Amino acid sequence: MMWSRWVVIWGKVLPCLVLIGLAPSGSANVITDWDTRAVGVVLPGAPGQREMAIVHIAMFDAVNSIERRYRPYSVQLPTPQTTSQEAAAAAAGAAVLIALHPDKAADIKTALANDLAKVPDGAAKAGGIELGEQVAAGVLHARENDGANAADTYRPKTTPGAYVPTAVTIGSAWPSMTPFVMTTPSQFRPPAPIALATKQWADDYNEIKALGGKNSTERSTQATETARFWLMVGPPAYHPIARQVVAAKELSVTDSARFMALYALALSDAYIAVFDAKYHYEFWRPITAIRNGDIDGNPATERDATWQPIDNTPMHPEYPCAHCIQSGTAVAVIEALLGSEDIPEVSLTSPTAPGVTHRWTNLRVLADEVASARIWAGFHYRFSTRVGSQMGRSIGQYVVQHVMQPSTAADSR
Repeated sequence: MMWSRWVVIWGKVLPCLVLIGLAPSGSANVITDWDTRAVGVVLPGAPGQREMAIVHIAMFDAVNSIERRYRPYSVQLPTPQTTSQEAAAAAAGAAVLIALHPDKAADIKTALANDLAKVPDGAAKAGGIELGEQVAAGVLHARENDGANAADTYRPKTTPGAYVPTAVTIGSAWPSMTPFVMTTPSQFRPPAPIALATKQWADDYNEIKALGGKNSTERSTQATETARFWLMVGPPAYHPIARQVVAAKELSVTDSARFMALYALALSDAYIAVFDAKYHYEFWRPITAIRNGDIDGNPATERDATWQPIDNTPMHPEYPCAHCIQSGTAVAVIEALLGSEDIPEVSLTSPTAPGVTHRWTNLRVLADEVASARIWAGFHYRFSTRVGSQMGRSIGQYVVQHVMQPSTAADSR
């Protein structure tokens, strides 16, 4: 299975996240509560981000069926305005997670029961539960054949009889996956990587060779910490930031549902877009390039036969930087909500850098940190981080502008 490596990497982390995720504390509202729980349950990496999008679509369409301030993403059911938004959102989120992870059903049902116990019994509560379950079923049905679980058919490049590394690639089927908002997976595909004969290639090659090596003497202690901090991937890396923004801005349930859904959808489409570009160009990773620096046709790049990055290189092509697209997308959606790069202070911890907390009050600083981290880790060239960050911003802006817009008179009942 193409996601096996991520599953192994996160095997020791996920059980802790599940326990944490099913018991949120200091929560903002029902939407962020279920976001926290979902992050603790979903699959690692890109598959988990897809699941987060489905969870948030269901919660948004459920609560928006009650208040109807925005155009639905997929469905808007006839619902009395007195229906409980809390019950609807909780039921929707739980129904999606149970369907996707039946092995976690007991814990999810317990969390749901605890939430519903806070809602007064009556028609509003019962209607909310029914609404949430109906919307969840519709959203799940709409995504069940989206191509996310297609078989891995990646064909390694080789010649008859020649050995090539046999690790299974990640995301090779996603260039054919149905996007959530984008028109096609290739909609934001960037131009080709820079030519190997150029000065820019030599500059970026030598930069990552010096700063991204496992035993680099030129990388600072802080840079090493940051590189390891951003070895985490998927929803645990980005969703806590959005939840803190919701809490700081004290968003209503409906506005929280919309913001978190836009955020999850955009991050999911960003994964689709980056895998489309990666497998279209199949540009070599630094460990491959540096160990073959004598064959790239550039006299300014010297080979290092033993060079290694700070950690195992992700098993998919280099260009463009996936973490940079994710961070660029995240900051674009947040900036659209706040109207500014400056944000209330948010913080994040990382399972790949235990005991370390990073804090930000500016979105550009956050995105720049992620981009630098991928250079310092030895995974991405600087040109690739720049392209990835801009690509992510474009995707985030596009998603915000094209779905879940404020409703008009024509959209009303």
